Amino acid sequence: MSARAVKDSGIPREELFICGSVLSNRVQGYEAAFKLSKRGCEQNMEAFAAGGLDYIDMIMLDYPGPDAESIRGQWAALEEMGAAKLSRSLAVSNFSPSQLDAVLSMGNGVTVPTVNQLPYGVGFGSYYGGGAAAVIAENQKRGVLVQAWSPLRKALSGSAKTACADIGKRYGKTAAQVALRFIVDTGATFTTQTQTKSHFEEDLDIFDDFKLEPSEVATLAKL
Repeated sequence: MSARAVKDSGIPREELFICGSVLSNRVQGYEAAFKLSKRGCEQNMEAFAAGGLDYIDMIMLDYPGPDAESIRGQWAALEEMGAAKLSRSLAVSNFSPSQLDAVLSMGNGVTVPTVNQLPYGVGFGSYYGGGAAAVIAENQKRGVLVQAWSPLRKALSGSAKTACADIGKRYGKTAAQVALRFIVDTGATFTTQTQTKSHFEEDLDIFDDFKLEPSEVATLAKL
């Protein structure tokens, strides 16, 4: 949703959760990373001002810089935005455990990222060396929630789709719903996008009436 669409939607501001992002990973060094990230934060607020917004709910650092000092410079700019009450929470995307540690090592008072957006879900079993469970555990012990981006990218093709569809028959759910439930049942959350109301409703209809068995989660985690 664009800033202008937010303004014209008629939806009360408090019912919307609006997230911006900063891409500043192509410079090296604390100062260069801080300056580029700060400019990214400013550009977000300039864009959202077109929709009459004077704060957002989350600002996300989209990719980590090339080394720990660069990452700390990036994060310092987001911390500044948070301190100015322009964003209610700070987050990262595509951070490894060691890159999260670069943020957390900044000392007492550092803001822990609310979420770490990662490529995660059914079909990503071989993507991480330690497996899906290790990814969740490494983030959890740092106080960070994993949020899957593009969570159905690998789940709706090949053997992953077949496995999700077979499990779904037991619950009266689609393959996509099983794949999203897998994410929830492994301790993560997800973000999706859709152009149809029916798909949006399908994505939401996974929370109240079914939960995967541990054996089903284990099967899907191997794919």
